[in-house]
Amino acid sequence: MTAFDPRALRDAFGCFMTGVTVVTSMTKDGQPLGFTANSFSSVSLDPALLLVSIAKSSRNFEHFSQAEGFAINVLSEGQKDVSGTFAKPVEDRFATVDWRVGTAGSPIIGGVSAWFDCKLDQVIDAGDHAILLGRVQDFAATQEAGLGYYRGAYVTPAQTGAQLPTGPDVRIAAILENAGQVLLLDDGKGGLTLPETRVGRDGVQPALARLLSDVAPDATAGEIYSVYEGTEGCQHIAYRCPAASTQARQGKFVSLDPQAVQAVADPAMRSMLERLCEESRLGNYGVYFGSHVQGQVTRKQGTAS
Repeated sequence: MTAFDPRALRDAFGCFMTGVTVVTSMTKDGQPLGFTANSFSSVSLDPALLLVSIAKSSRNFEHFSQAEGFAINVLSEGQKDVSGTFAKPVEDRFATVDWRVGTAGSPIIGGVSAWFDCKLDQVIDAGDHAILLGRVQDFAATQEAGLGYYRGAYVTPAQTGAQLPTGPDVRIAAILENAGQVLLLDDGKGGLTLPETRVGRDGVQPALARLLSDVAPDATAGEIYSVYEGTEGCQHIAYRCPAASTQARQGKFVSLDPQAVQAVADPAMRSMLERLCEESRLGNYGVYFGSHVQGQVTRKQGTAS
């Protein structure tokens, strides 16, 4: 036989992108068991068969190879923590998950992308693993996107796709105001910045709602204050958003005055905040349209010009 480097072979196998499942079963005394596996595959529609492999060195091997049945729980993108729990030697892996007993007798985990409750049809010897062939007794699929696994890391295609813009790169900023103060965040480069995020495929309003939830949940979405094209063709939209308090999950509120906003690193953002400082002093607000270099301010109806 050809001798392979086990680590290199495992890495090569890891080049095949798979889903992530938790395989579950019940002991004879009614205790749930489970382990994380990505070696799952459908086999046949008629009869309805599927398979998953289990290492003979696994502490679960004896039970699963002799069990009456097992369930395949296809994890959703938000269940990376569930995958980690069932992949580690945790004393009670089911303590932190929502689950129920399926119609065929195995644990079904809540919030999964799909599940299949099976009777054990056959155990097939396969080197250092065994293949569990299951006959599907019941199943269900949900609208939850499945969690992926590739080269030793989790992948979330649906979540990643939702964050990609469908057209130009659009970014929104929230100018969170409370009693003459504005919320600024550390930009990670020694300066300050407004809370900002990229607009995904679901549009501007959902992106703004997520941004506010992340930084200041008591704030509400307000009016557009500035629209401008930045460097590299990126479109920027800034909203003035009233905050009910100065309690924030990120950053801190600072006085809205020209001196305080000098620490904002981005020149266009700093210029916008300097304008807001002056307009707040005068009580005369407008909306800016243009580029990061030049544009015009349109005054709201009913304000002085």
